[in-house]
Amino acid sequence: MNRPIIISDKNNKSLKIKRFVKKSIQDKNFVRANLVIVIGGDGFMLQTLKKNKKLSNLYYGINSGNYGFLMNTFSKKNLIKNLKRSKVTTISPLEMKVFNKQKTRKYLAINEVSILRQSRQAASVSIKGGSKFIIKKLISDGVLVSTPAGSTAYNMSVHGPILSLNSKKISIAPISPFRPRRWKGKIVSDQSKIVIKNLNPVKRPISAVADNIEVRNAKSINVQINQKIKFKILYDKNRSLQKKIKLEQLKKEI
Repeated sequence: MNRPIIISDKNNKSLKIKRFVKKSIQDKNFVRANLVIVIGGDGFMLQTLKKNKKLSNLYYGINSGNYGFLMNTFSKKNLIKNLKRSKVTTISPLEMKVFNKQKTRKYLAINEVSILRQSRQAASVSIKGGSKFIIKKLISDGVLVSTPAGSTAYNMSVHGPILSLNSKKISIAPISPFRPRRWKGKIVSDQSKIVIKNLNPVKRPISAVADNIEVRNAKSINVQINQKIKFKILYDKNRSLQKKIKLEQLKKEI
């Protein structure tokens, strides 16, 4: 038998849902090979996926947090039916390599890589796509490199473009650009290797953040999609990640 593995965040709401899910699966004798049920918010799902990057599991998220973009809505009545009818969405993460004085560090980011100023001074960076400059000098609070799955997260808050899941693109968006003030960023192929270089690391230190893992005093950062890693996330029928992204694209500002 291939009973699902159930993991949850440690807050009371998540643990309560976990107990209900566990009992329902036992009562209905529900089985599905390689299924992991993840109960929590988006952050907990991101953490779980990256911990298990070498496993070919199916991940079904149940939201016990706030928005839960990567998660499904909890339904006592339809839990087993939703699990049976859920559909797979496959996404690949960004891989961030950070070079600083100490060493090179490498982390995965499912939503975005954030390059942020770490002092009162604005960041001063250049951005290349392969061997060509995307921008030779950007002075700003930082810059975001986002996947389609992450384009509705921090990227949308800084007015970056919302990307369709099957677009095969990634977004580069500035955070509060000062010079050039009107630079809106760029959409590039998901095959691109992006190199962000700190032009003044002594006076204008920057940090690099992969989802929520920070490396400080970065001198240069390489970012590209790791096509070898495929995360398989399950969504309820008619509530796919692609549909969630399309709804965000259609929403108007209040």
